[in-house]
Amino acid sequence: MFLAKRCNFWRLWISFPIWSTLRPVSAITQSGFFSSESRKNLSELFQPPAPAYSDSACQIGRILQCNQWSESVAMELERLGVELNPYVVNQVLKSLSDSALAFHFYWWAESRPDFEHDHFTIKSIVSLLLQDQNFGLLSDVLRRIRRKGLSLHRSLYRILISGYVRAGLIGSAIEMFDQMIVSGCRVFSIDYNRLIGVLIKNQNFDLVEKYYNMMIQQGLSLTPFTYSRWISSLCEARRIGLVENLLGDMNKIGSFPDIWACNIYLDSLCKDRRLDDAMNFLETMVKKGRDPDVVTYTTIINGLCESKRISDAVELWEEMVKRGFTPDGVACGALIFGLCNHGKVDVAYELAMGMLKMNIDISVSVYNALISGFWRAGRVDKAHTIMSFMQRNGCQPDLVTYNILLNHYCNKVMLDKAYNLIKKMETSGISPDRHSYNQLLKGLCKANKLEKAHALFTDQMELNGFCDVVSCNILIDAFCRARKMESAFNLFKEMSQKGITADAVTYGTLINGFFRVGYSNVAEELFHQMLKAGVVPNVNLYNIMIYYICEAGRLRYAQKLFSDMVEKGINPDVVSFNTLINGLKKSLRMNEALDVYKDMCNKGVTPDNLTFRLLVGGFLKEGKIMMAYRIWEHMMENGFTLDRDVSERLVDAIKAKGN
Repeated sequence: MFLAKRCNFWRLWISFPIWSTLRPVSAITQSGFFSSESRKNLSELFQPPAPAYSDSACQIGRILQCNQWSESVAMELERLGVELNPYVVNQVLKSLSDSALAFHFYWWAESRPDFEHDHFTIKSIVSLLLQDQNFGLLSDVLRRIRRKGLSLHRSLYRILISGYVRAGLIGSAIEMFDQMIVSGCRVFSIDYNRLIGVLIKNQNFDLVEKYYNMMIQQGLSLTPFTYSRWISSLCEARRIGLVENLLGDMNKIGSFPDIWACNIYLDSLCKDRRLDDAMNFLETMVKKGRDPDVVTYTTIINGLCESKRISDAVELWEEMVKRGFTPDGVACGALIFGLCNHGKVDVAYELAMGMLKMNIDISVSVYNALISGFWRAGRVDKAHTIMSFMQRNGCQPDLVTYNILLNHYCNKVMLDKAYNLIKKMETSGISPDRHSYNQLLKGLCKANKLEKAHALFTDQMELNGFCDVVSCNILIDAFCRARKMESAFNLFKEMSQKGITADAVTYGTLINGFFRVGYSNVAEELFHQMLKAGVVPNVNLYNIMIYYICEAGRLRYAQKLFSDMVEKGINPDVVSFNTLINGLKKSLRMNEALDVYKDMCNKGVTPDNLTFRLLVGGFLKEGKIMMAYRIWEHMMENGFTLDRDVSERLVDAIKAKGN
C-alpha cells in the first residue's frame, strides 16, 4: 500500500477544529457548479493548520537547536508532551539542516505510540539525506520502509533517482528505477527519458538500448531532445550503426533530430567516407523541415574535399550561397584548402575573391593555403601578389606564411633569399621555429654545403633546442649521399646523448648508406639493432633490405624478410613485390615469381609496368614463350604496354617458335 494512506489524512483531518463545522455537501448544483455553501466548506477544509500545530513544531525545533542527538534530547522531547502528528514532524524535518539529527528525530517520532509516518515526512527525510549525501543512513531508512511492507510513491522514486544521479551513483539510480518498475508504480515517458538521458551522458549504451526497448513495448517514446542526444553520443563514440534504426523510429512518430544531432551525424558519415549517404541525409533534412545551417554545409564540403570530390564540393557551396546562407571563415577555408590541395588553385582564388565581395574576412590560414598552392604550381609571381594583397587587406603574414616561402626557397636552393627571409622574420617579431631551421638545413644539404649545414645544426639549432629526429635524419641522409658514412654513424650515436630517439627513417637511411658503400654486414647489424630497440621498420626499410639481400643472391633470406613484413602487419607495396620478383627472375625461378605476382593481386596491390616487364622478360629468359605471351595479354588487358626492347624480344621469340 502507498504511504500516502487515507487513514493518515483522516487522522490529520479529524484533529482540525473545523471538522465539526463541516456539513454534507452536494458537489454539483443544478447549474453544474459548486454552490456558494459548498465552496465555503471546501475552503475551510484547506485552511492553514491550527496554530497549536505550528507552536508544537516550534517547541520541538527549539529543543533540536543543539544540533546533536542524545538521550537527554530524547527525554526533553518526551517531557514536552506535545501532540505529535505527521504535519508537526514534517515541519520539524523541513526546518533541520543536519541530516543525522533529522534521522534520529525521524526514528524517535516513529517510536511514539500511535504515530505513523506519511508520504510527506518520508519525502522530507529522504530529501535531507540525499542533500547531505548521507547514503548510509538513507539505506537504513529505505530498508526499514521495505521491512514494513510499504511501497514508495512515484514522486519519492523520482527524488531518489535524481539524488543518486547528482551524486554520480549511476548504479544506485538504475537500481532504484528498476525497483520503481517492480513496485507496480506507473512509470511514465518522462521517467524513461530522464534515466536514458543520464545513461546517454555516461555512454552506457547497452543499458540505454535495454530501457529504450522496454519503453517502446509499453507504447512510450523518447522526446526529440533525448533522441537527438542519443544520436549525438553514438556518433561521438563511433557507434553509428544504431543511428539509422533510431532515425526510423523517430520517423514513425513524426519526429526528427535537432540541428546539433544532424550535424554530428553528418560529420560521422563524412569521416566514414559515406559521402553519398551524407548528401542524401541533407536532402532528408530539407524535406522534414529541418533547415541546414552553415555548419551542415561546411561539414559535407570538408568531407567531399578530403575524398577528392572537388566538383561536388563546389556545387554544394553554390547551393549554400543560393539558399541565402552567408558562409563563415571555416566554411570558406574548408573548400579553399581542398581546392588548393588538389591543384585547383585558380578556382580557390576565385572563391576567395568572391568571399571578399561578400564582405567575409579571409583568415591568414586561407591566404596561406592560396600562397602554398601557387608555390606548388610554380606560379611564384602570383604567390607574391597574394602575399602583398593580404598585407594591404590588413592581414599580416604569420609563422606559417614565412615557412611556406622558406620551404620554396630551400627546395629551389635559393639560399641567399632563405637567409634574408630568416632575418626579415626576426625583424618582424616572428621567431623562426624548428620547422624553419629544418627547411634551411635541408636547403644547405641539397646544395651539398655539408660544413655549413653541420655548423647550423650545432651552433644554432642545438643551442636553441631546435634539434629533433627530423633534423638528424636530414643531416644523416646528406652524409650518406656524400658517402661520409663515418660522419653519419657518429651523428647517429650522438642522437641518444642528445635525448633524440632514432626512428625507422634514421635506421633506413643508414642501412641504405652502408649497403651502398659495400658494408652489408654493418647494415644488417643495424637492422637487428633496430628490431631489438623496438623500432618497427616501415615498408621502405623492408624494401631496402629485400633489394640488397636479393642482389647478394640470398633469396631465402629475402623471402623470410618479406614474410616477416606481412606478419608484422606492414602491407607490402608494388616496390616490395617487384623487388622480390626481380630477385627470383635473376635466379631463374619464374614459377615462384609468378606465385608472388598472384599473391600481389590477391592482396589488392596493383601491378605496374615494371611488374609485367620483369615477368615477360623472365619467362623469355627461361624459354617459356607461351607463358610470356599470356602475361603480355594480361598486361594489355590492364592497359599497360611493353617497352620496345622487351616487346621486340617477345615478337622475335614467337616468330622463332613458329618457324
